Amino acid sequence: MTEEQTARHDGFRIETAAGVARITLDVPGKFNRVSMPARDELAQAFAELGRDASVRAIVLAGEGDAFTAGGDIAGFLQREPEEVSRLAWNVAAPERCPKPVIARLHGYAFGVGLELALACDFRIASSDLEIALPEIKLGMIPGSGGTQRLARMVGLGRAKDIIMRGRRVSADEALTLGLVTEVVPAADLDAAVQRLLDELAELSPLALTTLKRVLNTAYDAPLHVGLEIEGFAYGMLRSSHDFREGVEAFGEKRKPEFDGS
Repeated sequence: MTEEQTARHDGFRIETAAGVARITLDVPGKFNRVSMPARDELAQAFAELGRDASVRAIVLAGEGDAFTAGGDIAGFLQREPEEVSRLAWNVAAPERCPKPVIARLHGYAFGVGLELALACDFRIASSDLEIALPEIKLGMIPGSGGTQRLARMVGLGRAKDIIMRGRRVSADEALTLGLVTEVVPAADLDAAVQRLLDELAELSPLALTTLKRVLNTAYDAPLHVGLEIEGFAYGMLRSSHDFREGVEAFGEKRKPEFDGS
């Protein structure tokens, strides 16, 4: 996808400029509900952006008053049980994407909205944010990765408290639990996201991609396996241009110029 290009999909749009792709959920009047087709298209979009060398980072946001209040509830009854049992694959697309992904959160992040956010690398929240996995109140459970990612992030007991009660969690509590990276006033949300984008832009794209893969792959592996994966990646980066550039720039007391090779 080229610079300053806009593409529209089922319930969201993608805009690219200056090395950043912004995916904005946009369903007016329905709090940006995520339809079943949108899940497929989001997965495809993240895969394509992951292969686009001109994109350095991705922001996932919601238009209007909320990130998203969740999925298209009626749509679940139109899909076969086997199909809905595999919904987590599409929602995991931000996690699989090799580029850093930032979730820009405000208003509501419920159901699949929270599951999408948990699959991102960073979550920058406005102080008005409320998050929840309320599926239990519909006689259902979270089915797009919510039970597993939340429990890994906050621990089993806290995850049960949130999910089994369908409880809403405020931005401040989410920060305390480690579910969001930063909480700022609503008026400062875009500036906070931009600060993180600027910080990431100064770093080696190759090192960031490698680090994300190591962290995601080895997170729940035995320690000795994680150390092997880390060591292999460390050795691989030893031969990269970016590492040599970083070392030389450090010695010469100048700003490194990373090119991702």
